[in-house]
Amino acid sequence: MYEDFTVTDRWTAEPLHCIWKGTVVAIATRHADATDIRFAVNSRPVWIAMPNLAWVEMKRATSHIITDRLAAQAAGRYLKMAIESGYDNGREMYTMTVDEVLEHCNAVVKEAGSTDSLPTLPVISDDVQIPGFRGELPGDPASAAYFGAAKV
Repeated sequence: MYEDFTVTDRWTAEPLHCIWKGTVVAIATRHADATDIRFAVNSRPVWIAMPNLAWVEMKRATSHIITDRLAAQAAGRYLKMAIESGYDNGREMYTMTVDEVLEHCNAVVKEAGSTDSLPTLPVISDDVQIPGFRGELPGDPASAAYFGAAKV
């Protein structure tokens, strides 16, 4: 969906390849009450800042939570729309409002059908190896059993 996509810049007609690179709670890095989602746009770093209050409002309004996967997808959808509309002007950081976060989260979930259908986020580095890890997703029964959290 929106963790790895190509979009055409409205003004230059240049294809831009956007790839999710990471999620950082910005309280630690820039003393902001936000969560920053980093994308590489044709290798240029772009950050989408999502206010942490959106997590609270989503829980209050729907009793559902914004997961890491949902936050990355919503930020990617926002970035794609910004580029398509011509709002992207090469800035390194874009800030979403609480309402924008909720709108994009709801749109992503509607598009995917459910949060269970959201794609997993890619491994950032293929060089990272977990000894004995068989490649199953964290949280699935085989991985949970391997790490001692559950029985298969």
